[in-house]
Amino acid sequence: MPLPAADERNRFAQHLFAPLPARYDRLAEVLSMGQNGRWRRAMVDKVVPAAAGQSILDVASGTAGVALQLADRSAASIVGIDLTEQMLRQGSSNVAGSAHADRIGLVAGRAEQLPFPDASFDALTFTYLLRYVADPQATLAELARVVRPGGTVASLEFLEPPSPFWRFWWRLYTATLLPLGGLLTGGREWLTVGRFLGPNITAHYRRYPLSWTVAAWQQAGLQDVGYRVMSLGGGLVMWGTRAGD
Repeated sequence: MPLPAADERNRFAQHLFAPLPARYDRLAEVLSMGQNGRWRRAMVDKVVPAAAGQSILDVASGTAGVALQLADRSAASIVGIDLTEQMLRQGSSNVAGSAHADRIGLVAGRAEQLPFPDASFDALTFTYLLRYVADPQATLAELARVVRPGGTVASLEFLEPPSPFWRFWWRLYTATLLPLGGLLTGGREWLTVGRFLGPNITAHYRRYPLSWTVAAWQQAGLQDVGYRVMSLGGGLVMWGTRAGD
């Protein structure tokens, strides 16, 4: 089935990530100073306690790193969905080489237009997504739509440190060491990503601050919304429960 027409941000995300799959997971750890795995575990912690025997949708699944961790830590069946088919091909290879291939399925699709009926899943995760969609509020509503009432939604996003002191050092890192590290460890493609990330994160939170994001989750039909600022403000884990009808 062909993908629905992608908007400008979708096309940009596809262009940005298409060259990266083979070394994505290793370089993500290097460029996040080893924090990406820790942040992922904190997000998965919010989903796995009640995930046994359930179904989980992992949105922006990429190379299936989160899907594999969900399968490793629960007995759930997992569907991963991502916009970039090159990332999904690497994810399919990663899943095929794991002990959980029978419980993980990967499909291509847009977070803004999920190809699933209402209340299809018992839980949902998404990572590094909201900066790549044109309407974060509408996307959150679409994510919540496919989760059953009482189900858990958890996410991981980058964050700009709220402390002026740490924000200064974060901006220095993202402006200099991050692009250089990307170039040295991943070549031109990761240099592009390194140059893009810092300004993109700053611009996103200037338009959609953390307080807006919490309210957007609530407006999308999620309750008991909580969050945890990670690594002095470099990462943000959020979670909530799908409200009943």
